[in-house]
Amino acid sequence: MRMLFALLIVLTPAPVLAWGGYAHRMTASIAMAALTPEARGEVRRIMAGAARVETPECELASIEDASVWPDCVRALGPRFAFSAPWHYQNINICRAFDIGTKCPDGNCVTAQIPVQLDILSDRRRSPKARAEALAYFVHFMGDMHQPLHVGEKDDLGGNRVLADYGAKDMPRMNLHRIWDSDLAERALTTPPAVAPVRQVAPPLGGDVATQVAGWAEESFAISRELAYPLLGGDAASCVVEAERDVRYRVDEAYIEKTSAAVRQQVQRAGLRTAALLNAALGQNIPDKQD
Repeated sequence: MRMLFALLIVLTPAPVLAWGGYAHRMTASIAMAALTPEARGEVRRIMAGAARVETPECELASIEDASVWPDCVRALGPRFAFSAPWHYQNINICRAFDIGTKCPDGNCVTAQIPVQLDILSDRRRSPKARAEALAYFVHFMGDMHQPLHVGEKDDLGGNRVLADYGAKDMPRMNLHRIWDSDLAERALTTPPAVAPVRQVAPPLGGDVATQVAGWAEESFAISRELAYPLLGGDAASCVVEAERDVRYRVDEAYIEKTSAAVRQQVQRAGLRTAALLNAALGQNIPDKQD
């Protein structure tokens, strides 16, 4: 695939947001820039119906808002509690990759991506249903490209592996949070940083479920080959479980070796999101706002 993104030097600091924030919004911006005019117009029409979702605490006015909306609404109580398992799929990196594991009744990220894509592309569905589905779809595409949302070692995607980050003098964080926030922000806001380019994403071949399985396996491989092994010690082993009282450190060497993977995953997520939306929505609907 031809590289569609300029690598730009970032001269101003960015706000501190997690992969549930900064990287998700970047993924959405990349996707929006890579849509066909027809698909972009339909995305805008879907977002125009987002007010009917009625979540004033969680803004839903743009595709960037949509990319973080599913995380925001999880804090609103039981109304959206059903969606909690849709954000991840805990596939053990010490076993062979199997897309069918840890996904009871389709309640996992890889199963929900095609489900939400079908809903958002169905023009017979209500504006509310389509707006929610667009938000879930864009968000889950980002989640699936975060390696620890797919690969893990029976530790909830690194949530049970405690580590220090860089030279920070603070209580240990968990590995999942580091990949979500500190590592993602560092990778995406320091040279070479990622920026969207207004150029249509190349089309994809094959059915959506097959594509998703392949992309999930890429994330799984990054967990297996980088996220855990670079910690060293028991965290790198499939023979013993990572010790809970060991002081792991995500040092500068770890950050340097993983930052390229973070950038690549965000680029991939944005382009692939656009390609799927182009195929689903780009059906000669005029884009009057372009």
